[in-house]
Amino acid sequence: PERLALLRIKLTKLWWFSPEKLWLLSIGLQRRGHWVLAFSVKQLNTVLYHNSLSPRTSVSPDVLLGHYGHGIVVGSQVVIGRRVKIWHNVTLTAGRSPRRGEAQSAPRTPAQIIIEDDVKIGANVVVIAPRGGTIRIGRGARIGAGAVVTHDVPARATVVAPAPRVLLADASPEERTAEERTAEERTAEERTAEETTAEEAT
Repeated sequence: PERLALLRIKLTKLWWFSPEKLWLLSIGLQRRGHWVLAFSVKQLNTVLYHNSLSPRTSVSPDVLLGHYGHGIVVGSQVVIGRRVKIWHNVTLTAGRSPRRGEAQSAPRTPAQIIIEDDVKIGANVVVIAPRGGTIRIGRGARIGAGAVVTHDVPARATVVAPAPRVLLADASPEERTAEERTAEERTAEERTAEETTAEEAT
């Protein structure tokens, strides 16, 4: 299985029109000042794979995008380390830049997301850094599918999404209250498990 996985990675790297190759090419062009070409390559990537990968991002050459990078959105204020894998429909965004002509009371530190080496990010994950803030995903961390991350994640920690809640349209108020209480208890247990995992990782 390990040899097969390595072979798959090598074959993906040979394919020049893979989303990773196009992304790295747009980044290289942007750094050399060819912003028109960089934007054109970015748009080609968007047309082929329905993603939005900023050429201003700092990315390691061995980044891997699952399912051909479909639906992945990565903003410009993102730093991605080595051997990171990102699955489909992931959003990595660090605040928004001030609009043209928008008044600022004081200069702000730009928001940033830093993803360290060997991180795995599951499908439909959203990582949002607030304006002027930095979120760091620690080395070897795992972000489970559907999770929304707004704070730092310790190295080797695992983040999971909360359990879904079932709302019964025809249920009585008493039944709804019992269902909500059960969901809250389940969420509290999951949070306790997450905190225990994070403490063990540190």
